[in-house]
Amino acid sequence: MVKKNINLSSLTDEQLLELKICDLSLNINGTWLAECVDELYRELEQKNINFRPPCYLADEWLTPDKEPLVGVPFFLADPALIRLEKKMMLEAEGSNKPWCMKLLRHEAGHAINYAYRFYRRKKWKEVFGSFNEEYAETYRFRPYSKSFVRHLENYYAQYHPDEDFSETFAVWLTPDSDWSTAYKDWKALGKLNYVDELMREIAGRDAPVKKGKKYWHVSAIRTTLKSFYKKKQRDSAEEFPHFHDANLKEIFCEKAEADSIAAAVIIRRYRKDILENVSTWTGEKKYVIGTLLKKITARCKELKLVAHESEAITMLKVSTYITTLVMNYLHTGWFGGGK
Repeated sequence: MVKKNINLSSLTDEQLLELKICDLSLNINGTWLAECVDELYRELEQKNINFRPPCYLADEWLTPDKEPLVGVPFFLADPALIRLEKKMMLEAEGSNKPWCMKLLRHEAGHAINYAYRFYRRKKWKEVFGSFNEEYAETYRFRPYSKSFVRHLENYYAQYHPDEDFSETFAVWLTPDSDWSTAYKDWKALGKLNYVDELMREIAGRDAPVKKGKKYWHVSAIRTTLKSFYKKKQRDSAEEFPHFHDANLKEIFCEKAEADSIAAAVIIRRYRKDILENVSTWTGEKKYVIGTLLKKITARCKELKLVAHESEAITMLKVSTYITTLVMNYLHTGWFGGGK
């Protein structure tokens, strides 16, 4: 067990990975996170919203279903754990103040929705959709839609009606956000106006639901950091650069000959044709295919892969691979064909 007040920064990554999360003695108080939470509360106060969502350390960013409180990832409570998160997952979500505040505003939207039970209202359902709609493991967004605000990355408002409300609330809450101008002529402006209407209604009023259960609290996570990251990496496999490596090495090779052409060069040369053909035959939007091609091209460059067959054969294999990935995505929501 880790002794209280131990300096986690004094441990190596290997030593950290052997520790149980519940033994880390982490707390929001006294950290930079406390300053972020205080700033969130000031923003709510400035809008005359009485409710202050309690914040606690959890396994990820979350607001438990219908529980009016906010879970903040435990790794943000210590610099050593932020470093480890970046090493294991390539980034640490919310690890700087602007990013953290965006996420806090989003989660506060969930908490306020539950605290005042807005999701039960008929008009809420008319504006955002059914709160009881099932969450899918993934979602396919429309990048150019003007029906949703754009706050977090990956067009998160399109994931679920509850996320749509929270993203809309976050845009509304953000200081100096001239949302009425930014979203002029957007359908999303109607959602922002409705959130503004709701917030004016509850101004100065206490919330009907003030407390909630802290699910996945850091003190209850008995797994080691090693096990935690093993599962997290498995669940996020497609986000890692090496996801395509084995297949790309089947199409290309690593040993360059005198007349070898770089794989990245060939893909860029035929990018437009691949984009057009895959989009035509799969029905997928070019945005999704283009993003996928960009990642694959970058990985080929990093691995220094080269073509070892004719361009015709090489592009046939590349096109087939891209088409397979896109069809997997269409049917399962995952490029790899599902979890």
